Amino acid sequence: MDRSLLSTRAALVCLLAVLVGLGAGLLSVCAGDAPARGVLCGLAAAGAAVPVFNQAITPEAGSRGRTAGRPSQARRGDGRG
Repeated sequence: MDRSLLSTRAALVCLLAVLVGLGAGLLSVCAGDAPARGVLCGLAAAGAAVPVFNQAITPEAGSRGRTAGRPSQARRGDGRG
């Protein structure tokens, strides 16, 4: 198999979510919370960051389901003349 396990976009979304989670957890512990509470804070922040980065990062050009470059139904008309 020559395919990678994750696409570049998915790996980037996961990496950014992990970094956000680590940052939030470390800031929580540095603020005086217990380490267990810092871990929970980091996990919550990472979970909330995934959909944000998923929407913020545009899909790759070769991904399936992408309609860029194709004319929409409204532009083509309904064919009645």
